[in-house]
Amino acid sequence: MSTDQVAAERTAPHTLPESDAPPGEEGNGGVLYLLERIGSVIVPIGVTLYAVLYLGVEAMYQVFGISPQQAGIDQSVLLGRLMGTLILMLLILIPTLGLAIGAFWILDRLTRGALGRLIEGIRRRPWIAALIAALWCGATYWGLFTLFGDLDLAVMVVVAVGLGVLTFLVPFRLLRRKPVGRAATKVLLGALTGVGLGFLLILAMVQGAFEVQETGQANDLLGYVGFQDQWTIIKNAEDDKPLYDGRWMMLLGESDGTYVFYDCDKYETFRRPMETTNLASIQLDPEREKGFTCGSLAEQQ
Repeated sequence: MSTDQVAAERTAPHTLPESDAPPGEEGNGGVLYLLERIGSVIVPIGVTLYAVLYLGVEAMYQVFGISPQQAGIDQSVLLGRLMGTLILMLLILIPTLGLAIGAFWILDRLTRGALGRLIEGIRRRPWIAALIAALWCGATYWGLFTLFGDLDLAVMVVVAVGLGVLTFLVPFRLLRRKPVGRAATKVLLGALTGVGLGFLLILAMVQGAFEVQETGQANDLLGYVGFQDQWTIIKNAEDDKPLYDGRWMMLLGESDGTYVFYDCDKYETFRRPMETTNLASIQLDPEREKGFTCGSLAEQQ
């Protein structure tokens, strides 16, 4: 090796490897970048969604005038009932994410990298990225507004946008200065997304509970979150004779030696001791004739 080559190597500027690049320059907005960071978003969404889900179960059983504990549902029972639902959600989420990433990759190739450069350009502009995150966090309160308020669409949009811009824009811009702040932003976005989806789920569960009261039949969503649409004929334990004219009653659950029933014909929730009650002809998800509604005896009173 000549003396000139050695001198050139010594005086050549030192280039950082790609992994040591400044925080603002890491990543290229491509598919691998998205795959590496999916976990940091999905985990907080799943945790907060499960936490809010128990509030939905409480709201659902409050429609019948009882608490989940009175129906024999605690955290362990709820987790057991939801395990199949969580697995189903995972099986649906994985191919959905794969499809979205594949569509992004195809669009990026069709546009000759323009889409990737656009996303990367947004990431490199802190105020734009912070604004998008702020608007998204404001939109996650949509379910809360729908559940506890009575606002029309225009007012909800204004409130969501104003809430996001006023409360999240500047903090998110400041958090983007350091890698720790950007990681915290992702966790916060995932948590608020899970809460927002949870409130929308609560609203759907409450509406489903009202449908059960009116039609005597649970929809698929209630079945997925662990609500058991089971009906039985109640008999006296002493002589095994049918009670309440042999009408079908919905068994909401049992706890502390007590059954909890819902009388579809009278719109009533009542309890009976287990030692004096026999259950006969139990049915799950019974089929109803078209146009069936509850309250046939309540309307006659």
